[in-house]
Parts: sequence; C-alpha cells; structure tokens
Amino acid sequence: MLLAAGGGRRLGGRPKALLTHRGRPLVERAARALQEGGCEPVHIVLGAAAEAVRARAELPGCALVDNPDWAEGMGSSLRSGLASLAGTGAGAALVMLVDQPGIGAAAVARVAAAYDGPSCLVSAVYGGRRGHPVLFGAERWAEVAASAVGDRGARAYLKKHQSEVTFVDCSDIARPDDIDTPEDLKRLE
Repeated sequence: MLLAAGGGRRLGGRPKALLTHRGRPLVERAARALQEGGCEPVHIVLGAAAEAVRARAELPGCALVDNPDWAEGMGSSLRSGLASLAGTGAGAALVMLVDQPGIGAAAVARVAAAYDGPSCLVSAVYGGRRGHPVLFGAERWAEVAASAVGDRGARAYLKKHQSEVTFVDCSDIARPDDIDTPEDLKRLE
C-alpha cells in the first residue's frame, strides 16, 4: 500500500505524489518499487490532486483509492488504504510513503520476506531507527486503523507493540530521507 494523499503543505501546496524524480512523478517510482519488491496488488491512496495524479501518472496494475479526508493527515490515509484491502485475501499490508525516493524494491522485498503470518508486525530500521516500509499482518488491521489519527499514522500502535515488531535492517540498501521542505527537493535532482 502506498500512501500518496498529502497536499505538500510545507512545500507550498505541491502534492508530493506529483513531484518529479528522474523525469517521472514520485508516485510512479514508489508504485514500481512495491511491485518489483513483490507486492501485489498495490493499492495507492490518493487525496490532494487525485485527479491530476490519475491524469499524469502511469500506474498499471494498481488500485487507486480515494481518501476524501486526506487533509486530516496520514492516519486517515492509512485507514482508507486498510479498508480498501478488506476482502482481497491479502495476509498483510506493506505500507510505504510516496515521499521517500531512497526506498526501493530491495527494501520492500526484505521487509516482505519477514512476513510470518497474519499477526506479524515488521518494520524497516535505518541506523537503529524505525522507518518504512512497515508491514502489518491482516489480523492487526482493525487495531492499526483504530489507532491511526492525525499525521502520525501507526506510530502509536507500533510503539505500544514494540516488543512484537520484527525489525529488519535496511541501512545497506535504502535511505529513509523524506521530501518535506523546499530544501529537501534538492535530493530529487
């Protein structure tokens, strides 16, 4: 699942999904990383500029999910994405953020490989700090969704269940830097 609904408030209202990296929107790069990392189906949660993303981005094989409450923050996008997976038969949801171009298919595959059943919790770590991608076994979706509020997504849930999380070091294959400010945009060049 790709969370790509944000409006880029700190970027002057430029939706992150449409920021370009190597000539293509970030949403395409992230969706491809999920697909190449072994995730199927890929659900992409859209919000700000959803119609523009649909018009500009090439997202074959992806399910596009609208989050009408995207302005509430990442929590609402996580809830929308998890709801969209209900009934798909998926045993887990691997969650990635659109604004982290340094995370690719290798990190996705490494985190996905740690799946060990519908109650698992897996998180990438970088230099000892938890980051994305994060994997939630299907048995945890209801609790994760209930705890996802504001712009914190599943942070509180993961902290509460830290002893149950399998941590997977991805420091050697990915960079967790995100694009939040105009200065961060230089990383896309």
